[in-house]
Amino acid sequence: MGEAAYGWWSPVNISTYGGEIDHLIAVIHWIMLLLFVGWGIFFFYCLIRFRQRAGQKAAYQPIHAKPSKYVEIAVIVAEAVLLLSFSMPAWARFKNEFPAEKDALVVHVVAEQFAWNVHYPGKDGKFGRKAPQFISSSNLLGLDPDDPAGKDDINAINQLHFPVNKPVIVHLTTKDVIHSFKIPVLRLTQDTIPGTEIKIWFEANKTGQFDLACAQLCGLGHYRMRGAVSVDTPEAFAKWMAERESEVSGTGNEY
Repeated sequence: MGEAAYGWWSPVNISTYGGEIDHLIAVIHWIMLLLFVGWGIFFFYCLIRFRQRAGQKAAYQPIHAKPSKYVEIAVIVAEAVLLLSFSMPAWARFKNEFPAEKDALVVHVVAEQFAWNVHYPGKDGKFGRKAPQFISSSNLLGLDPDDPAGKDDINAINQLHFPVNKPVIVHLTTKDVIHSFKIPVLRLTQDTIPGTEIKIWFEANKTGQFDLACAQLCGLGHYRMRGAVSVDTPEAFAKWMAERESEVSGTGNEY
């Protein structure tokens, strides 16, 4: 889909929970439009009603008007409804209804200035141990060279591949500063915090090629911290993984 995914309005939604988020955004924008038009009319009314005129004196005492109080109360009530009836339930479902790892694709994403290291387990299905002291130009993930589980691991730099209609669990970490993992078509944005591992999940219901971006200013190279998201059919994903595994086994894992 590529460029076709991003139009004049919101990007196309390919997330199983994206419709709920889009509905919330639409309600917020309708309320904002109503307030904008209403306060704009009131503003022009005040410009005309209280303009300087011959024989009229300025009033230096505040005007006590009940309608404005009612409007303010209505805005507070609307915000409470949005928070309690839309935002909090959606957030609670996203955080609490985590898929089981046995039913999901699990990947580790390690952010750095200025790239996304997407760490997949190899054929053994096990992630190798990682530690900061092992990080080097040839071992970007910091995999322990003495851990056999990491010998077949895959580092797909700036490439996130996953199958359609299958939950994906991502363990987010960062090597250096705060970054922000953002996939607009999945309605997903999550900061990566130094020294912290954060788990997120998503599931796509459409295949295609999309963007992975950093939504947090992270240094002079922030503009180029961009990755490719490929939502594949199960067959295409299996083929891509087989090719990566062949590269690792054929050349030796250079992490």
